Amino acid sequence: MKKVSDKIIFRSGLEMKNRFMLAPLTNTQSHEDGSLSDDEFNWLTKRAHGGFGITMSCASHVQEHGKGFPGQLGIFDDKHVEGLTKLTSEIKSQQSLAIAQLHHAGMRSPEDLIKVKPICPSDNESTGARGMTLQEVKRLRDDFIDASIRAKKSGYQGVEIHGAHGYILSQFLSGEINTRTDEYGGSNENRARIVYEIVNGVRAECGKNFILGVRLSPEGFGLKLSEIKEVCQILISTRKVDFLDISLWDSFKEPNEEEHKGKSLLEHFTEMDFGDTLLTVAGNIRSGPDVIKILESGVDFVTVGRAGILHHDFPKKVIADQKFEPIKLPVSKDHLIQEGLSETFIKYMQRWQGFVEE
Repeated sequence: MKKVSDKIIFRSGLEMKNRFMLAPLTNTQSHEDGSLSDDEFNWLTKRAHGGFGITMSCASHVQEHGKGFPGQLGIFDDKHVEGLTKLTSEIKSQQSLAIAQLHHAGMRSPEDLIKVKPICPSDNESTGARGMTLQEVKRLRDDFIDASIRAKKSGYQGVEIHGAHGYILSQFLSGEINTRTDEYGGSNENRARIVYEIVNGVRAECGKNFILGVRLSPEGFGLKLSEIKEVCQILISTRKVDFLDISLWDSFKEPNEEEHKGKSLLEHFTEMDFGDTLLTVAGNIRSGPDVIKILESGVDFVTVGRAGILHHDFPKKVIADQKFEPIKLPVSKDHLIQEGLSETFIKYMQRWQGFVEE
């Protein structure tokens, strides 16, 4: 039986001290040029002090014009290395693994924020994004790989490739959004090609002793559950990925697609043979009992978002009491300040209905 305090050893050889990973959470706290702010440093390192086995940064954009939200942490330029090195050093001082999530928003980059037309695998009328040239696709691939090299230089012990939530790699995976007719469009294999090439490049450049994960989501934005499972199986078979991070939004619900109903989204993934590739999931894991239920289902470690905002030491609380329930919503601004959120992050959280007291 899995214990929440169990150590995990990744294929790369690095050790995670327990089964808790901090989700890569949007928080809008860094500087507009992508450099680390004191607020973002404080928010993330407080979670490392709170006992998370992995402290993952928020989505960090690999191209300047791939920015998805104001105050996003960047990793597209060497000017970011100094701040990131300070961040990773403090995270690692708490025996928490420092992992960077690599991201590009694609058609979800607000034009008024990036000051140019956003890009997408294909022209996208609903967002006004323009289709990418083949040269731009290859540049994007290389910039993800370069960002992983920059992450390693900054002291990160690994990276997660963000291929979920309708951001650019997810846009490539979508048969509705991606209507390309070259080698990056058409079949599921072609649409996933850029993901496989990034994985191969990161592993080649950063070596075997570097944690590599991929985040995928199986629904929304024209994604099909069966196709995402096929992508997972191919990534597993290559043995180049340490873990897959499946973002389900709600780990306990049934799929949206009628042909896949009858079991939960979670079961669709736990029934797969992952070999020695580890599985983590995110989505509605908000209490000690939720953590236990997810681990008992066959997941290797949990990815925690909201509960980690409410309690910086959520892992310590659940390890001490598996029945732990977080504070009831809405919470006061004072509580969130005590938990390491800045005024900027609190303002962002006020967009979540019923989260912050009026």
